[in-house]
Amino acid sequence: MFFRKSTPAAAVPAPVAPRAGGNAEQVLRRLEWTVIRRLDGLLQGDYRTLMRGAGLDLADLREYQLHDDVRHIDWNVTARMQQPHVRVFTEDREMAAWFLLDLSPSIDFGSGDQRKQQVSAEFVATLARLLTGHGNRVGAMLYGTGVDTVIPARSGRRHVLHLLHRMQERPDYSGASSTRLHELLQSAASTIKRRSTVFVVSDFISEPGWEKPLGLLAQRHEVVAVRLLDPLELDMPDLGLITLRDAESGEQVLVDTHDAGFRRRFSRIAAQREADLRQALVLAGVDALELSTDGDLVDAVMRFTELRKRRSQLSSGGLPTHISSSARKAA
Repeated sequence: MFFRKSTPAAAVPAPVAPRAGGNAEQVLRRLEWTVIRRLDGLLQGDYRTLMRGAGLDLADLREYQLHDDVRHIDWNVTARMQQPHVRVFTEDREMAAWFLLDLSPSIDFGSGDQRKQQVSAEFVATLARLLTGHGNRVGAMLYGTGVDTVIPARSGRRHVLHLLHRMQERPDYSGASSTRLHELLQSAASTIKRRSTVFVVSDFISEPGWEKPLGLLAQRHEVVAVRLLDPLELDMPDLGLITLRDAESGEQVLVDTHDAGFRRRFSRIAAQREADLRQALVLAGVDALELSTDGDLVDAVMRFTELRKRRSQLSSGGLPTHISSSARKAA
């Protein structure tokens, strides 16, 4: 069956034109006016919800609570006090972020006005510009049929332009072998020496075996899985008789989407893949941000930062504002 590396993500009736063309300078300038300014104001300088500092200073010790990271348990204090205690850290402002970019053929797909590759480029350009604008460094590793480009972590607008240009100027990998995401993750583990925030930007349509390297990477770094998706990957509408093409192997298959049984099978397989993927990310211990080709980038990033902010409040023993406020009113 065609539901493998190719399936719904790479199954396309025909390619679509980019929503917003132009070179790296034009794209970045558009994002600075339409997205980055808006996010910069909404975040109000709270960039710790996006990434953590590389340097950690011990600030306090307190009793272990339910949502605390077990890696922060101080075993010496725990033994003396006969009660689990964790270390509380403050983070310095020197941060480094790395983007692990899956640019395999299935990324060049979109059922509407925008492809997953464009969503990836806009996300990376936006986050990189926000972070470098506040003195942080960003680097990237690019995967096509293998890890072919490593861009060292630097800061500045020119560096962001260079990164965006390298994402845009890619060879045609269609018809190549299937994606092996574990190669990108393993390469990152050996390349990124200092603790960093790592954004894995991919549709996670890959040969199996990437789950364990992702978990190992998350043991050393703060890892965020940025999952790219298209609505057609989840639900196949009634489009009649169409030809679906595997974006990576070039294989084509003729299907009758008017067949309700076919659409139900498609949706069932897609739902199972979604459940398996989300479970794998949970087991790897990474946060996930979903970016859809028909979604709003600002809304997605803000939802993600709110999630991480609430999780940070819980892990530090505090309560989210809306909960503590309700408790005070009830009292």
